[in-house]
Amino acid sequence: MAPPDPVPGRTPCTALLVAAFDSQLKWCAGIRDELEARGVSTRVVVPDTRSALSDRQVRDAGFDRPGRADRVDRLPWDDLVTACLSSDVVVSALAGPSTRRLSLDVADGLAALADPVAGPVLVSGWVGIIIEKITAGYLDRSGTDVVAVNSTADLAHFRRTGSTLGVPTDNLVLTGLPFLSSEPRPPRTGPVTTVLYADQPTVPATAPERAYVYRRLVEHARRHPERQVLLKPRHRPGEDTFHRMAHAPEGLLPPGDLPTNFRIDHTPVPELLDRVDLLVTMSSTACLEAVDRGVRVALMLDLGVHERHGNHVFLDSGLLRTFDQVDADDLGTPSASFVHSWFGDRHLPAPVVIVDRVEELLASGRRPSRGVWSSTYFTGAARHVADLETAEATTPLRRVSRAWARRVEVHGRLRGTAAHGAALLLPPAVVIPARRLAASRRR
Repeated sequence: MAPPDPVPGRTPCTALLVAAFDSQLKWCAGIRDELEARGVSTRVVVPDTRSALSDRQVRDAGFDRPGRADRVDRLPWDDLVTACLSSDVVVSALAGPSTRRLSLDVADGLAALADPVAGPVLVSGWVGIIIEKITAGYLDRSGTDVVAVNSTADLAHFRRTGSTLGVPTDNLVLTGLPFLSSEPRPPRTGPVTTVLYADQPTVPATAPERAYVYRRLVEHARRHPERQVLLKPRHRPGEDTFHRMAHAPEGLLPPGDLPTNFRIDHTPVPELLDRVDLLVTMSSTACLEAVDRGVRVALMLDLGVHERHGNHVFLDSGLLRTFDQVDADDLGTPSASFVHSWFGDRHLPAPVVIVDRVEELLASGRRPSRGVWSSTYFTGAARHVADLETAEATTPLRRVSRAWARRVEVHGRLRGTAAHGAALLLPPAVVIPARRLAASRRR
């Protein structure tokens, strides 16, 4: 299907949307739809770096659908930068370091042009709740013209950070997540008949912790035979996401027959929420989608509140609950401050806010990123970090561990590799005396 006709009086333009994983594609989808609704020709690309998207993940994110010319193309990095320079709008859903690299490369590409041009309007944001690297993530994205911010709490933190470091913050725009509305539905009432656990690939991290969670879900199904209990893994076996799952639920479920009202379901969460009464998770962004739709939410508390679980950002949500409380239907309701942070101070859907700002910048020719690019932080720290990352990525030892690299540096490639292999394979009772003998000979 061809893009819609351009709006009369509006100059046709092109937009490049960049993503590497399914969650990033999902973030781009709403923005893509809003751009196309205004007559913008869009193209979606995946950098030819570490990325993984199955055909099903692409379709689930709203791309490569029958009857639509919205395929996802793969490009080498240099070709991607060239495509950015020839576009009017670039939307980067990439992780922070990749977005920083893209903005730096675009800045260098514009500086190398014989005839100065305004360059594309660069857009960046976060595909979900920020549970780590909140400051570093902001600074990585600060070199774009529109930094789409998800919550009022994040916005306040970014403004303080920018002010402290002398980084202009006029590119910050409170938008909310593109797949959330600006006003959540009222919480549902009535009996709980369907429970959904939204699993995460690395939270919790260890096999015993994950086995505990799955065991409690099975026990909940046994306690409540009138309910359907669904376990939704982050991805299907063989698929990949930005965070790779180390322990699939199929290998950790308790042995023996599982209750008939418990099952693993790979249906996308947005589709499941239409028939779910209670969503349980630790720190998944799915909890915001559930609140948005009026679905009751329980954020699991059994393993404690910890940064590695990501549930520390939900302390004021009113939704932290133990499995014992969930079993007893002792459920919380979202606190007013929590709802305001994620849904307040805005009255339009995020894609509309983002594209409104993009059109404003296109019409004025202004690019807020230029003030950031000339700041002391960006010309100093951001570029130094990028240079160091490039040097590390091109070293022959980039794929080995630091311990291995250190032994190769000290002993040479052959002896260093042998020493590292011995340290990994031999018991300490052998390795430690050998180290002492080698040290005594060197003396």
